[in-house]
Amino acid sequence: MNNLIVDAARDKIFLTIIVDKNIYTCSYENSKINFEKLMILINEFLKNNKSSLDSIDAIYVNRGPGSFAGIRNSLSTIKALFLTKKIDYYCFSFQDFEQSEGTKYKDVPQLCEKYKIKKNLINPIYLS
Repeated sequence: MNNLIVDAARDKIFLTIIVDKNIYTCSYENSKINFEKLMILINEFLKNNKSSLDSIDAIYVNRGPGSFAGIRNSLSTIKALFLTKKIDYYCFSFQDFEQSEGTKYKDVPQLCEKYKIKKNLINPIYLS
């Protein structure tokens, strides 16, 4: 199963793709310019790792807490992918996994399953 993880809630935009047992990650500055071209960054990241949206089975997006603009843009982008490509998504928060210490991006798909995170449900957590 190929999974894409998008996290724009923090001080950087993190993208991770898990293809079989291979894990690829990159980060970008958390800036207005990068928010506006998030879909371009995702496509370039997938292309650089010999993948495409057509090969993605599920997307995991960090819903916060964090930057309002980062969360809003990442959730909007992922929701658009769901509507156009029919790729299911899961909105997680690292707070959902508090009992799992040292959580890494590669752990997110299994933790979403373990903690029964519902797919295609958006419930953002913004910092005030």
